[in-house]
Amino acid sequence: MSDHRRKSRKHRSRVPRNPKRTGEHSEIAFLYRSDQRQFAISKPFGDSERYDYILDNRPRPVVQLNRIQVKCTECLRAGAYETRATYSVGRNGRAVYTKRDCDFIAAHIVPLDIWYIIPVEVCTPQPMLRFYPHRKAKKMRLEKYREAWHLLDPPLPNPPSITIQACIDENYPEGYDPEIEPDRPDENTDPSRD
Repeated sequence: MSDHRRKSRKHRSRVPRNPKRTGEHSEIAFLYRSDQRQFAISKPFGDSERYDYILDNRPRPVVQLNRIQVKCTECLRAGAYETRATYSVGRNGRAVYTKRDCDFIAAHIVPLDIWYIIPVEVCTPQPMLRFYPHRKAKKMRLEKYREAWHLLDPPLPNPPSITIQACIDENYPEGYDPEIEPDRPDENTDPSRD
């Protein structure tokens, strides 16, 4: 190996990953995505609350406020991206988020820029959140929450109902296809002229 390559490897400084900064970048990405969906966004003062943002769906007919805790992950472990739906308690303790703490966990898969919008009650019994966005199987526990931003919208008070009416015509010719026109003489031509 040449001296030039050895020197360039020695002087190359590897910037260590900073989980706090990665989390801050995911929070910025969450703000952007929420703004694109026309949510009004509020942030509690300080870091004492167990949620990062409050989303207000202001342009919708029914106002709904959701408390969102943003989590992120950027490393594959045993074939999954993983994070925990927990927070620190005391010096070394962890507690699981519940409905008293927040309404949704917004989990960001950083390298793929994929979001999972998960109701907190789904996370409470199993706080280890494992994501497999690279697999085709849709049976994974959390896959149905991938990009599920619609969960942050309130249900419509009176969803529109659809009525379908049909009947059977007994005289309808069997094998008749209305898309295929039978050969008919052109109405503009007079058959007696031939």
